[in-house]
Amino acid sequence: MSRIAPKPVSSYPWTVRWFLRRQQRKYGRVLAPSFLWGRLPGPFLSVLVALGFFQSRRYPVNANLRSLVSIRIAQLNGCTFCVDLNSYNYLRAAGAERKAADVVRWRESDLYGELELAALDYAETMTERCAEVTDDQIAALAEHLSDDQITALTAWIAFQNMSAKFNAALGAEEHGFCRLDAPGRRG
Repeated sequence: MSRIAPKPVSSYPWTVRWFLRRQQRKYGRVLAPSFLWGRLPGPFLSVLVALGFFQSRRYPVNANLRSLVSIRIAQLNGCTFCVDLNSYNYLRAAGAERKAADVVRWRESDLYGELELAALDYAETMTERCAEVTDDQIAALAEHLSDDQITALTAWIAFQNMSAKFNAALGAEEHGFCRLDAPGRRG
């Protein structure tokens, strides 16, 4: 249960209610973060617009890589909702269950390619010690990504950190999108 209980749906503004009803039809219930963000209608709608942009097919970083780094960001921030949702998204995008389950120990795993390793390293540093991002980390990304793509990856990582920190702090519970049998999943 979230640390802040949802308000009755009727008490949210119509724009938020519309989104909550749509989510109810799609997932069978409203997802916990939506009840929480819905308390701030302006920022909530802004987050939804940003998310739509990030998830567009034209976004410079592909869905596989975005979802993979999102799993690790969620683990580091202790956001069980985000681990659940991003693991589901990764499985939908890449179909690689073992990779999704192994993210918690990505440094020891032989499952990931050079770009994935560079992106996971960068995402982990941004999440834990952003001021310690190095030129070498950017150079490792630049071997595979353009400057625009590195900027887009950075924006995605920052957005995911904001989202995961918000959800974890307020105890947004997972939905049950993805059940991976992986020790340390919530790492």
